[in-house]
Amino acid sequence: MQNLRLPFHFFSKVISSLNQAVTRPENIMITAALLLLLSSCATKQLSKSGQRKVSGKTFVVTGASSGFGKGVALQLGQYQANVVLAARRGELLEEVADEVRKAGGKAIVVVTDVAKAEDMQRLADSSAKAFGHVDVWINNAGVGAIGRFEDIPSEEYSRLVDVNLKGVIYGSQMAMKMFKAQGYGKLVNVGSVESATPLAYHATYGSTKTAVRGLGNVLHQEIRLSGNKKKIKVVTVMPWAVDTPFWRHAANYSGRTPRMAAMDGPSKVVNAIIFSSLHRKRELPVGWKARGSYISHRLFPHLTERISANIAHRSQIKNAPPAPATSGSVFTPMEAGKEVDDDVRKRMKEENKQRKRGKGEGGREKR
Repeated sequence: MQNLRLPFHFFSKVISSLNQAVTRPENIMITAALLLLLSSCATKQLSKSGQRKVSGKTFVVTGASSGFGKGVALQLGQYQANVVLAARRGELLEEVADEVRKAGGKAIVVVTDVAKAEDMQRLADSSAKAFGHVDVWINNAGVGAIGRFEDIPSEEYSRLVDVNLKGVIYGSQMAMKMFKAQGYGKLVNVGSVESATPLAYHATYGSTKTAVRGLGNVLHQEIRLSGNKKKIKVVTVMPWAVDTPFWRHAANYSGRTPRMAAMDGPSKVVNAIIFSSLHRKRELPVGWKARGSYISHRLFPHLTERISANIAHRSQIKNAPPAPATSGSVFTPMEAGKEVDDDVRKRMKEENKQRKRGKGEGGREKR
């Protein structure tokens, strides 16, 4: 019991600081310092030796038209890898493919709705035909829905399950069949910090990401039992909230603009996804905030969930300006939101300034 006192005391301080940071912005730096030890080299670009290991390998990337998927594809192009680009927006995929080729990589485009098993089979067949094998399969495509659980239409929930869970199941099945046939491969499923720590107003999205983590754990054991654990690997990557077009594309019935506190930039997640293709990581929380939440939920699940819910409520419901309801890109792809970064942090900063000015003009205390 004596050995448990230090980590218990440490994480108690971490959680206390996180709780204070929700209402006291000046404590964010204290929290950052406390959790700096939880950061990882996984968020940095590959070393030269790592880049050489990636060069010439074949990667399948779903959700490659924007956000993490596009960022991973472009980075792999710089590392001179072969990239199979999959998403619903074919024209954007062609643009990404051109950029990959200009950077020194090879790329093909396969227009894919990951919720359709036949599309995923075609993706696997096209990958094998173009490059003969697949070294890494990255299930990245996903959609979100924000709002109180009872306010979001059931059709949106059904589609989230189709894309975020069934899409990962279909992709994982295709990958496992290919890997066992060729004798090697790495499956990377992009989950979320919500795979470990539930977040208010993201009920079904968080549920699907929890299931993605569960799938990875089961596959890990099946691979072990099949005797392939040295050659075939599966990893679940779990980012914190990140500034990508995810927020623009999400269905939103919260009555407020989609957002989350203390967003990360997408580059660290892009780097972590590629890092995971080379290293033996079964689960990879990305960055100190995700790692802090991941570990604190193991130690103090109820307190961590309470703090996370308070953060989400303050950011999404209390502080965000009004916005109309929308199904986003859940059913139909949107033309907007084409880049890796979507300037959500910049927009939130301006919204917060306007909110504070409004409080001042309304006679409330200005901070």
